Amino acid sequence: MSSQMSSTAVLTWFDHSGRKSLPWQQDRNPYRVWISEIMLQQTQVATVIGYYETFMQRFPDVQSLAAAPLDDVLALWAGLGYYSRARNLHAAAKYVVEHFGGVFPKTVEDMCELPGIGRSTAGAVLSLGSNIRAPILDGNVKRVLCRVAGIRLYDDLRRNEQKLWLLADELTPTKRVADYNQAMMDIGATVCTRGTPNCGVCPFSQSCVAEAEQNFSVYPGSKPSKVLPEKSTRMLVLLNARHEVLLQQRPPSGIWGGLWVLPEVPELLSPGEFAEQFGQATDLRALEPLRHTFSHFHLDIHTYAGVMQGASSRIMDAPWRWQPMVELKAVGLPAPIQKLLKQIAAGA
Repeated sequence: MSSQMSSTAVLTWFDHSGRKSLPWQQDRNPYRVWISEIMLQQTQVATVIGYYETFMQRFPDVQSLAAAPLDDVLALWAGLGYYSRARNLHAAAKYVVEHFGGVFPKTVEDMCELPGIGRSTAGAVLSLGSNIRAPILDGNVKRVLCRVAGIRLYDDLRRNEQKLWLLADELTPTKRVADYNQAMMDIGATVCTRGTPNCGVCPFSQSCVAEAEQNFSVYPGSKPSKVLPEKSTRMLVLLNARHEVLLQQRPPSGIWGGLWVLPEVPELLSPGEFAEQFGQATDLRALEPLRHTFSHFHLDIHTYAGVMQGASSRIMDAPWRWQPMVELKAVGLPAPIQKLLKQIAAGA
């Protein structure tokens, strides 16, 4: 496959069909591209746009992000999921300010020193943000190249990923690298989709193994499936007379790290016994269980709601707080906790 011919065809496709009006494509710089790339990991473009615009208003540059409390960052991230991304984002901003003087690195190797940044994200930030030649290999680009080259990714994952990186590097041009990499991501997102690809408008149409075979599902193929384990937890929704809800901050690492959640009932206590340490709870009742699925397990949340007649002052210290129900957006709450509290607020 001629890299020159392929990159030329891709750039021609981009000129008439590529996406050019997304928020992070305006006033482009490494910081703006980096925020978008991290948000777009595991999340659809349509979902990201609103979060991105709000985030950039609050943190317009790496200095403002580095200086912000992690709580503020997590509050704006709430609902996007995969919260380690937000924690890494905050840590990486501090690293850029402290070790690179607030200027993003210019090499893949230096970019990969930043928390939460791997080779493909580094390549995207360098190429899209600074037009520095660097190949990318995100999920969409992997699918395109697997189909074009006829690579069954999961037959030998490590070896085949090495093949894909070599192919990505071979195809990446020296000029207009930002447009080329954006085009490759766009082709994967809008043309060479997981379902039925639109081969008639694809710049790789004449040299694609999957199209020649009319067999798209085997390239890259399906990731070996696994049965997700099931876990459960019990939580309390405790409201006081001021219509505030009691929240507990999670440890900085692990599931929902640094976010605010409902108090979790220890295994050896009943919900009523646990509630007693916060004051006198009345009308404690079980709500409909809620299942939330993470990437590696299912979590069944059993919730008990009650009204506090009196509250201990000691719980005002971290990691506890009484949060007004009308100001829930001010703190970082995981999506299922947001959903539960919305139901409570609506009288469900």
